[in-house]
Amino acid sequence: MTLEAYPIEVDFPDLSAYAEGNTGIPYVYTFDSGRPGSHTMINALTHGNEVCGAIAVKALLDGRLRPRFGRITLAFANVDAYQRWDPERPDASRFVDQDFNRVWEPAILDNLELDSVELRRARAMRPLVDTVDFLLDLHSMHERCAPLNVCGPLDKGVAMAQRLGVPSWIISDAGHQEGRRLRDYGGFGKAESSQNALLIECGQHWEAQAVTVARNCCARFLLLCGNLDFEDVPEGWLKPHPEHRHVVRVTDAVVADSMDFRFADNYTGLETFEQPGTVIGWNGGEAVRTPYPNCVLVMPSLRQLRAGVTVVRLGRLLA
Repeated sequence: MTLEAYPIEVDFPDLSAYAEGNTGIPYVYTFDSGRPGSHTMINALTHGNEVCGAIAVKALLDGRLRPRFGRITLAFANVDAYQRWDPERPDASRFVDQDFNRVWEPAILDNLELDSVELRRARAMRPLVDTVDFLLDLHSMHERCAPLNVCGPLDKGVAMAQRLGVPSWIISDAGHQEGRRLRDYGGFGKAESSQNALLIECGQHWEAQAVTVARNCCARFLLLCGNLDFEDVPEGWLKPHPEHRHVVRVTDAVVADSMDFRFADNYTGLETFEQPGTVIGWNGGEAVRTPYPNCVLVMPSLRQLRAGVTVVRLGRLLA
């Protein structure tokens, strides 16, 4: 795979005006309508170089959006990583010490002998996250690919993704070998819980279109969760629903054994292979093959390549 240097089409906004927060947690705001309804959270900057969500959340704060029903929490998560943004090294600000989206295992959060910038931030946010009914976690991708609604492995996640209606590709997966994601934490990841969460991959990290996707998803999520009426949505944020939706069930994660991993082509995501046994790459010299017909590549990338990192996930096209 050729590691293309994608153009940076958006500005990285100054978030310092929102450093104080209003929850006792820096960069985290909760607004209560005083009326019954869900507690809905929109979270940006799980990774510090994924700016589209930060632009959308900042716009909601700048516009003084308030819920008509229930509560809305608007959060910038890994601000320490975001503040290290350097356009000369655009992938380097993903995290400071460890991936913020791999630490959401209670045993890890409870173990105070473990310490990192990301663990301290997760522990600070955790009591508030525990009170959230519905979470929208805004992300973007290393490679330019159609947006993805990553809904987790449970039927309730698939159903919520279907109700949201955007983006057109729904990816049902069990997460990453390296650690638990925020969207799978606590009740979000339990079938018997009414809590639910979606993770949206809005597009390539720095493309302008990713911001449009993030805004549309924010608006539709707050409508879906019952916090807003249509007249409350910022002008121009809602976009038409796609004509078709596709559901992919992830079955396998391809993890690099070493730095010696290469793909057979310049894959960027959602490439679909009709024939099982198709060679898509080599892991330490051993061929990596598609395991079944209509196998879909989910988020292939070598930009974070190292031993133990998932370089692509394989999914079965269901619809």
